[in-house]
Amino acid sequence: MFTGITETIGTLESIEIEESNKVFKIKSEISSTLKVDQSVAHDGACLTVTKTDGQSHWVTAIGETLSKTNLGTWEVGQKINLERCLKLGDRLDGHWVQGHVDTVGMCTSLSYEGGSWKFEFSYKNSLDYRTVAKGSITINGCSLTVVESFSEKFSVAIIPYTFDHTTFKTLKIGSFVNLEFDILGKWVKEWMK
Repeated sequence: MFTGITETIGTLESIEIEESNKVFKIKSEISSTLKVDQSVAHDGACLTVTKTDGQSHWVTAIGETLSKTNLGTWEVGQKINLERCLKLGDRLDGHWVQGHVDTVGMCTSLSYEGGSWKFEFSYKNSLDYRTVAKGSITINGCSLTVVESFSEKFSVAIIPYTFDHTTFKTLKIGSFVNLEFDILGKWVKEWMK
């Protein structure tokens, strides 16, 4: 379980292909604190640490993860939002984030709006995925509030701190992002069935 508050940005150092899996080596400020078997959100996708060397850590993404996230498009040098799992007793500053990416979205618009940035994202229409204005959404592991909600698209506002301390500053129109929809909304949908 995560909060959607990015701790640091990592840099992808290498990619190895092992059958249908990809093994990623990531260098970051928190890599030296990680242990094998620890869960870490990488752009919102929960991955298990398989190796560490003091400056970097390794994680493996299986075919299922690669098919449901943007991890299959990652390239060496790419910046990645990182968050260690929530500890009991910690403050929950974002919202409940599972680290289970629901789908990939695409940035369709971005603009600077006098002190903040407005980003719009689209995603494939599905009855399983919904946003609501002022509800929660996780984009590349960042817990955010939905500003406007429409069928198949939504917008968020990014404050300067979030822009400077996450990978939002690297997004462009056409960038693909990992989306995790609010767990409460998913439970309500299932209950209504």
